[in-house]
Amino acid sequence: MTIPQAATPTSDELAALRQRYRLERERRVRPDGARQYQATDAEFGYYAADPYVRDVPEREPMHDTVDVAVVGGGFGGILAGARMRQQGLERVRIVEKGGDFGGTWYWNRYPGIHCDIESHVYLPMLDETGYVPEWKYAPGEEIRRHAVRIAQKFNLGSDALFSTAVTSLTWDEASGTWIVATDRGDAFRATYVVTATGTLSEPKLPGIPGIEDFKGHTFHTSRWDYAYTGGTPDGGMTGLSQKRVGIVGTGATGIQVIPMLAEDAGHVYVFQRTPSTVDVRANRRTTARDVGADHDGWARERRENYLRIVSGETAEQDLVADRWTTSAGLLEKLLPSFRRQGDRKAFEAAYEAADAAKMNELRARVEQTVTDPDTARKLKPWYRYACKRPAFSDKYYPAFNRGNVTLVDTADTHGIERVTEHGVVVGDTTYELDCLIFATGFSVGTSGIHSGKLPVHGRGGTQLLHAWARQGPRTLHGFTSNGFPNLIQMGSLQNASSVNFTHILDEQAVHAAALVAAAEAEGALIEPAREAEDDWIAALAKDAPDHEWFHAECTPGYYNREGRGRPNGPTAYPHGAFAFHELLKRWREESMGEILQTRSPAQSS
Repeated sequence: MTIPQAATPTSDELAALRQRYRLERERRVRPDGARQYQATDAEFGYYAADPYVRDVPEREPMHDTVDVAVVGGGFGGILAGARMRQQGLERVRIVEKGGDFGGTWYWNRYPGIHCDIESHVYLPMLDETGYVPEWKYAPGEEIRRHAVRIAQKFNLGSDALFSTAVTSLTWDEASGTWIVATDRGDAFRATYVVTATGTLSEPKLPGIPGIEDFKGHTFHTSRWDYAYTGGTPDGGMTGLSQKRVGIVGTGATGIQVIPMLAEDAGHVYVFQRTPSTVDVRANRRTTARDVGADHDGWARERRENYLRIVSGETAEQDLVADRWTTSAGLLEKLLPSFRRQGDRKAFEAAYEAADAAKMNELRARVEQTVTDPDTARKLKPWYRYACKRPAFSDKYYPAFNRGNVTLVDTADTHGIERVTEHGVVVGDTTYELDCLIFATGFSVGTSGIHSGKLPVHGRGGTQLLHAWARQGPRTLHGFTSNGFPNLIQMGSLQNASSVNFTHILDEQAVHAAALVAAAEAEGALIEPAREAEDDWIAALAKDAPDHEWFHAECTPGYYNREGRGRPNGPTAYPHGAFAFHELLKRWREESMGEILQTRSPAQSS
């Protein structure tokens, strides 16, 4: 692992930083932890309604049989479908609650939306589609169009069911198929099921007292209401020109939205609990020549190079060369992927010094950009780099130099105290608003399967969550579980992760399709033995890094369960995504047979 080099703080400076970080953390920790948020269902269900499909087309319920049912139409589901097609599967049905393909990029169309990973490594299947992104960091609409492009290339729309939510998955032992039930009366069968419900699919709201009493206009950023604001993701929100707009949340979404609101709204009140780190973006248009898109496989080479670097592996050249790759060494506490050099004490000392130098650089950027000293003081982040997801923008800090933007720091009250009919209360001040926007993100890592909203019943009617209740999740490589044949889960559970999650999803899709192809060739079921699960969980636990202490000291956020910590355990592959992909390739070549189980005569007929 290479630690970024910068001016090394003295021991006294480090001690002062530790003390400052502790004080700032205590200002923001709440006793209710993650319970400070609430789901967008029941009385708040309108926050999650689809604003892009006003009238859902009527159709007859489906009662047919398909080869593969894919739950989710974001990049995970699209890639699973595409890789299944490449393996020769004919009937692949994607079921998606949105009105079209795109997942996160279908729902999120707020002003200023861009990806914060370079588009030439973030957008999957560039080699297969022949597409070269137009920007180094693609706007949301370009990303959404590319998701649709992949789906069209592999004809994934022919059997797809949109504006449809899967409500249960039930294994039928007699036929050896899954019964897929939905909220539109469907009860069709599938030989295989792939769940790709994503980690950014369930919007959340802060549980602020009185939120339901607000008489002005309100919505969540993942369901942007252009009918009210006017404009497009590029701006031009004429409906806000005379409006007092409040926005709650200053994470990655808020940092993109706030400069756009600042340009168009009468006045913007930014309600901040914890400032994000905001590094240089330097977005620009790109050409095929800029990114070396002059030969077959260029995109695969570029994204493999990126994955190597952000996973702590060595690379002869940094092809992307952005703030993610140059600060990659500081991600060690987020991604269990780096090889420590030397003894732990020396490593941690070098790591802390490099971390402090980077954070000093980011705090200096605030001071150099924001003209009002009090506002600049409140925007400075006081925590370790890996405590919160890094953000990137060249427009965010300048927005606070405008006369129509007010930063409202809520740290001393541990957040907004309450909402009234006419505004938001912080301390002894009521901020009267015409519009209140929630940029409060998603229930990260919570899919319908893991939350219980999508019950999965395997052999003997056993529900997946019940099977895991006593000993925790049990899988082989994070994909398959004993007692749940032909069910393949995509996601980060007992798998690997990276800042570029679409790369992870594509490798998972390749693996899922290989499992299905092997099962088809052998006329077998996909199901690991319990011993294989035991071995995998033991392998995860054996080298699991000790990062619990680090996250316990972090400012509250979704990385550490709002200040409750991030326990160690067999939750992710401990040696990083690059090594994990190599492991999967070897396993497919050498050990695929251990997961294939003989079908009964009735199931084979």
